[in-house]
Amino acid sequence: MPGVDFPSFDLTGRTALVTAAGRGLGRACALALAHAGADVALGLRDATTGGDLVAEIEALGRQAHAVQMDMTDLDQVRAGVDEAARRLGRLDILVNNAGIAPVNLAEAVTEADFDRTLQVNLKGTFFASQAAFAHMREAGYGRIVMMGSQAGTVALPTESVYCMTKAAVSHLASCLAVEWGAHGVTVNCVAPTFIRTPGTEPALSDPEFEADVVERIAALHRIGEPMEVAGAVVYLASPAASLVTGHTLFVDGGWTVR
Repeated sequence: MPGVDFPSFDLTGRTALVTAAGRGLGRACALALAHAGADVALGLRDATTGGDLVAEIEALGRQAHAVQMDMTDLDQVRAGVDEAARRLGRLDILVNNAGIAPVNLAEAVTEADFDRTLQVNLKGTFFASQAAFAHMREAGYGRIVMMGSQAGTVALPTESVYCMTKAAVSHLASCLAVEWGAHGVTVNCVAPTFIRTPGTEPALSDPEFEADVVERIAALHRIGEPMEVAGAVVYLASPAASLVTGHTLFVDGGWTVR
């Protein structure tokens, strides 16, 4: 229809940084963003391991660069964001995918486990966002997408610290959205259910555990795939979501509405 601006999911000409991009959800997000048109920097704990993914993205006709980003080292976090912006020419999109989920009963959690989980899931996420915002504010445009979890809303036994951090990530998205919206930057959160990734494979290899998870995914009764989460990330990074900010988008097959 002439004169109608239909929603666009095209990211051609945009640039993105995905943290913990080497496997699982991060890898899927990097590929999906590239497929939508973006050039992508891959934040990796060991940047020498990103060659295969760089090649896959380049095969899609996009630029790709691996950058060193151990999320427990704030010097690396800040330098990785700056390097991504320099190598791509600017930084339009940040996907804060890095996170860990050590499993332990609450009464057995050690201070070291507690601190490391917060260091990666919260501290690294916050300061990566802060570093990216410096570039986005200068450009007057940005899209930040946090990788949260349904665990930020529902309780998962043996994962109390992880659940706490994911609740905080969701609220952090809302807080940053309010502060940074005036600069043209949106901040949102994607909250997946159990997804088949290398990280969940050990737990899902237990048939009894997998059956319980499938039952709790109340509407669709199946485990999710990484690209189903990546689709939500692409949406929130795209022009189609230009009026969406401070929001947590559940990709949970119906678990949390049960």
